Amino acid sequence: MTCQDIIDLCEQQSPSFFAADWDKENIGLSVGDRSWPVTKIYLALDPTEEVIDDAISQGADMVLTHHPLIFGGIRKANGDTSVGRRILALAQNKICCYAMHTNFDVKGMAQLASSMIGLQDPEVLEVTFADDEGEEGIGRVGRLPKPVTLKELAMQLKDIFELDHIKLFGDPDRVVQRAAISPGSGKSMVPAAQSAGAEVLISGDIDHHTGIDSVAEGMAVLDAGHYGIEHIFVPYMYDYLTKQFQEKDMPVEVAMEPKKHPFLIF
Repeated sequence: MTCQDIIDLCEQQSPSFFAADWDKENIGLSVGDRSWPVTKIYLALDPTEEVIDDAISQGADMVLTHHPLIFGGIRKANGDTSVGRRILALAQNKICCYAMHTNFDVKGMAQLASSMIGLQDPEVLEVTFADDEGEEGIGRVGRLPKPVTLKELAMQLKDIFELDHIKLFGDPDRVVQRAAISPGSGKSMVPAAQSAGAEVLISGDIDHHTGIDSVAEGMAVLDAGHYGIEHIFVPYMYDYLTKQFQEKDMPVEVAMEPKKHPFLIF
């Protein structure tokens, strides 16, 4: 298979037109040639130097990530910067690098995360795309399977998403059922969650003031971290691609980065 063949499969899952306007130049093929052959794909959340080194050591021909290698523009690709070193390493080893970012957030991440917590009658939290077939967008809001305290919900999320910790803004004993979930960085989703009547927002990267202000306005927040929920991209795409290759009898191997939080809490 070629790099373009893999891109076509990714487009079937999460079409690039679902990407946010500010993200359209970041997603897709950032390094490599569409004609390059691919016999092994390395899946990761972020295209870090560690990920690229591991992909090289495993003989991968393509690195497929959620977060893009390049955010915005760069003027030089040399060994003086981390991004430059990664571009050089990929090109020198003839490895394609492809990202599915906000297009996967819209068509993939939101549905997967909401189903994992058992959200009932989920609706799009923030609509970013609409056509004759319906609406799509970032996050979901709906009912939890049953009323639970915030502490109970936090413990459930730790089990579901295999988290070491979770940050709670609100009263641990408060009972909630209407919940919103928006994997990744969710500060900007607070107003949408409040407007949707969510009693709790499950997300990541919630800063001090946003958290306490949200509680003051009646909505609790459970911060699972940016990596904490979005790491589900890796096993999801592993299952998706493996199934596609088996059904089409295509000899392409898929490897996953080891699950590892990007920081430690002591």
